[in-house]
Amino acid sequence: MIIRVYLGPLAITFLLVLFILSMQFLWKYVDDLMGKGLEWYVLAELLFYATASFVPLALPLGILLSSIMTLGGLGENSELTPMRSAGLHLFRILQPLIVLVLVLAAGSFYFSNNVLPIANLKFKSLLWDVTQKKPTLNLTPNVFYNGIDGFSIRVRDKEPGTGRLSDVLIYDHRQAFQGNRTVVRARTGTMNRSTNGHYLLLTLQDGHIYDEHSPAGGSEADLPLLRGSFEEDMIRFDLSGLGLDRTDEDLFRDHYQMLTMGQLRTAEDSLRLHAEERGAEESEHLLNALWPTRRKDAERPQGTHEPFADKLRGMTPPVKANLYEVAMNMARNNINYLEHTTEARRSRNEHLSKFQVEWHRKPMLALACLIFFFIGAPLGAIIRKGGMGLPAVFAIAFFLVFHIISFSTERLVIAGKLTAWPGMWMSTLVLLPVGLFLTWKAASDSPLLDRDAYYRGWEKLRSRFSRHAGPSTLS
Repeated sequence: MIIRVYLGPLAITFLLVLFILSMQFLWKYVDDLMGKGLEWYVLAELLFYATASFVPLALPLGILLSSIMTLGGLGENSELTPMRSAGLHLFRILQPLIVLVLVLAAGSFYFSNNVLPIANLKFKSLLWDVTQKKPTLNLTPNVFYNGIDGFSIRVRDKEPGTGRLSDVLIYDHRQAFQGNRTVVRARTGTMNRSTNGHYLLLTLQDGHIYDEHSPAGGSEADLPLLRGSFEEDMIRFDLSGLGLDRTDEDLFRDHYQMLTMGQLRTAEDSLRLHAEERGAEESEHLLNALWPTRRKDAERPQGTHEPFADKLRGMTPPVKANLYEVAMNMARNNINYLEHTTEARRSRNEHLSKFQVEWHRKPMLALACLIFFFIGAPLGAIIRKGGMGLPAVFAIAFFLVFHIISFSTERLVIAGKLTAWPGMWMSTLVLLPVGLFLTWKAASDSPLLDRDAYYRGWEKLRSRFSRHAGPSTLS
């Protein structure tokens, strides 16, 4: 009975949170999706993969909200009290839900580790192709359209019903570095697609063509300008560049979001080994950059060390000045190399930290499902309010705390201020004592949110202070 009551709110809240997160994705990329003539199934596929990537994040919030709603509804309908009166402890009542949440947490971990990398690979590759796709051919009056490679088209007016164009101006830029030397202008025109849809056929009426073959001011500047007129002409544009070209998914396969925990660990070891080798090469280069720190070799025999001041004796001032200039240039070069090396090491460390963050994120979100249950279920038993009102307020508050801490510590881990452990687990470690405290209060029937209980406690405290103070008397 408990599981049956719990599954309904869980499904509703989980789908609701998943829908909100998916809408957030649409709001973020709406500018990249609009005006490109994408087929409905392409958008559906993109939205499906994006929604799949939000499942591990939506499940803890769904468990939290449904736990508060379920236990709060049982308490509000006076169904929890008879169970407690019959001798059932709170943990005995929650035992079926604990088993269910453990199964959900294990499913969340399996999804994050095995299914999510594939969904992220499909999602990222398709999103890249969609964002790189050029807008569809949609001529706006008095605005130059540059979507077709090698051409710039402007129309003065466009009839909505027939699509007839007026005052068509075309600049031909197919030859590099030629500017606007080839110009076509027509009084009217019409557009049609070819049978296979790969070409745009633009039929022009009553127009002129201007073509300047020689570069302005060049050796052939005295050549005449080619100018012609036509009653009707047809220009064919290649539209293959406007289609959706799919990129090879193997190009994205090494990204940290597309790897399982085992693959992340292997990639992390490879990156750390490469970073150590690169660091050794950089240190060796810096040691050999200056003569005093250079290792002893054939140019500097062992056992011989002549002070640098002795080398300057007997040198003429121009030679010394040249020597000082060379030394300063070497110092500047080494400083620039140090700055470049520092930035490169910071970038390598950030890249390595992202792999560590992703490795810890998968079990952390699975554990968050269990912690949120032990926050939501006792809290629902305490407040005894069902529905989407007060439970939603508490759920959003706890989830915001979890999300803010998780996001902040993740940034600190990537920046190198914290290690992945315990940095990525800080949000769950903060909420774990809260869950234990609420579970203890609910198991002991503590009136945690009872306003009358706090009022009675305040009255007892105030009366005690009044009794100790006593009435003031004059001696």
